[in-house]
Amino acid sequence: MTHFPAAGVKKNALILCPGGGYEHCSIREGAPVGRAFARRGIETFVLRYDCAPAPLGTRPLAALSAAVQWVRTHAEQYGISPQRIAVGGFSAGAHLAGLHAAVWNRASWYPQGTDLALHQPNAAVLCYPVVSAGEYAHRGSFKQLAGDDMEKQQAFSLENLVSPDMPRTFLWHTLTDETVPVENSLLLEKSLRRAGVSHEMHLFPHGVHGLALADMETSDIEKGRLPDRHIARWQALCAEWLKE
Repeated sequence: MTHFPAAGVKKNALILCPGGGYEHCSIREGAPVGRAFARRGIETFVLRYDCAPAPLGTRPLAALSAAVQWVRTHAEQYGISPQRIAVGGFSAGAHLAGLHAAVWNRASWYPQGTDLALHQPNAAVLCYPVVSAGEYAHRGSFKQLAGDDMEKQQAFSLENLVSPDMPRTFLWHTLTDETVPVENSLLLEKSLRRAGVSHEMHLFPHGVHGLALADMETSDIEKGRLPDRHIARWQALCAEWLKE
C-alpha cells in the first residue's frame, strides 16, 4: 500500500483499489486520488492488488482483506478511528471493494483463519464499478477473475451477493459510459435497496469511462477523459458522506 496521511485525530480511513480490468492497477486512479482524499482529512491507502497470473480467483480479495486488517491493527498509530475504515475503488477496483463489502462475513471467500471482525469494512466507495457478470458485464474483468467458465464468472456478480450485512455504500457513474455500462450501478443500487443497505448514488449525464477525479491531473485527452468541474464534485460529496 501507498500511504497518504491526513491531518487530525479519530480520522476516517479509505483503502483505495485502482481500476485496470484486473490486468493492472491504474496510476491515474491511485496516487492522485489518495492525495485528494488526504487533503480533505481522510487517511488514504492505495492498494496494489494481485493482477497476475490469471485466473485470479480470490487472490485480490485476500489482498484487500489483509490491507483492512493491517489498517485496523495500526489505527491508533495513524490517528484513525478503527470503526471508520472504508474500502473503495474504480471500475474493476470498485468491483474488488464491492466484493469485499458484500462477502466480508463469509469465511469461505477468504484464507483459512482470517479474522472476519478485523477485516470488516465500515463503508464502501464504488466509482463506475464493474458489477454484473450478466448482460452488461465488462467481460474482460470476469475472465481475469474466473477464466472462460461462465458459471464461475457468475459467482463474482455483485448484485447477487448483497445482503443486509453490507456496509453503507457510495456510488457514482456516468450515463454514457460505454466500457462499463451504467446498468452495473443500477443493478447494484436495486440490490442495495432491496437489502435495506444505506446508500447514496450520483449519476452524471455525460462522460466516458475512467474519469478518476475528472480534473486536470487525472485527465487523459487521447481517451476523451476531459476535466469536468461538475463531475469532479463527486469527490467532495464522497468525503462529506464518509465523515457523516
